[in-house]
Amino acid sequence: MSTQSPSDKSAHGKRIPSEAIGTLPDGDASSVGGAGASEGTTVVCPDGTSAANQADCTPAMRASAAQPASAGEPESLDIKALLRVMAGAVMISFSAVFVNVLDTSPSASAFYRVFFGGIALLAVALWRKEKLTTAPVVLATIFGAGVFFMLDLECWHRSILYIGPGLATILGNFQVFFMAFVGAVFFREALSLRLVVALPLAIFGLWLLVGVDINDLDETIVMGVVFGLLTAVWYTGYILLLRRSQRMASKMPVMMNMALVSLCTAVACGASLLLQGLPFAIPDATNASYLIGYGVLCQGVGWLLLSSGLPMLPAAVAGLVMLTQPTLSFVWDVLFFGRPTGPLGLLGAAMAITAIWMGLSGQSAAQRKRALKLAGKS
Repeated sequence: MSTQSPSDKSAHGKRIPSEAIGTLPDGDASSVGGAGASEGTTVVCPDGTSAANQADCTPAMRASAAQPASAGEPESLDIKALLRVMAGAVMISFSAVFVNVLDTSPSASAFYRVFFGGIALLAVALWRKEKLTTAPVVLATIFGAGVFFMLDLECWHRSILYIGPGLATILGNFQVFFMAFVGAVFFREALSLRLVVALPLAIFGLWLLVGVDINDLDETIVMGVVFGLLTAVWYTGYILLLRRSQRMASKMPVMMNMALVSLCTAVACGASLLLQGLPFAIPDATNASYLIGYGVLCQGVGWLLLSSGLPMLPAAVAGLVMLTQPTLSFVWDVLFFGRPTGPLGLLGAAMAITAIWMGLSGQSAAQRKRALKLAGKS
């Protein structure tokens, strides 16, 4: 496990609902449709059209919207969509690996990730002839999402340098609990029983991961955990504004929206670098290749793969596949950086990842139940 502090590098059964597209702490593929539609709102399908919920995005669902489904008819699995999502999750799992091997500051690596990734996404959006203009209020919301994403990356990169890629990524995925809290407090959304049970499970898993004796924890581990939890907090704000930007009357196509969010994040990261007095300089060609790979593959291609495949998968399958990203990040930490992980650490990682899945699937089921209840009243 890397214990190097950031200052050491400062000189260098049903279709997936939209909640399941918001689990990555580094912002990739975080919200094609947002984190769950509230009453009276719509989600945006990958083809740029709107639907009452993510389930209605698929052509098959659109065609059969007026016909009742057979009660016992099994739903076929789209293998191509599954492979795209798995490939995207695997690709994004290397994000923390890139951060850990770079010789740039956490702020500089954040800047180049969203800069190169934003350029790649913009090129695809322009190739698809997506519109580049929109209302000022939409642009302001997109920029706000970019500011939150900048804070998310700043904290996540520092958490990686303190406690390693694996634990930092698992902590970032705790955003599912913060999202549920915000939904319950501000949007009067119900908390599922699975999420309520998952929270203490996640805390206990984290306790096993960082070490059973809290009093003997190294200061770097404490700082890494704090930055990791802050990652989840800022990511929650990012998701809320990102889904807001896609629910406005003058919303932009999904690909262009994500491209502009990435470039606005780059502007915010650049301002952060200037305020800290840190250089934009890339040390050498090796670091340049890492930064391009980090931006284009993780921010660009990874998001494209996830966004094109997730809406086509059943919720249960998609939720499990999305756990590939934090799980592999932990595996890479053990394999590439020699993270010391005994039986208790492995148990803690398994418990934390299971808790994330429980929270995600529980809230997804609660949202769907609420939507069906509202539909029955209409």
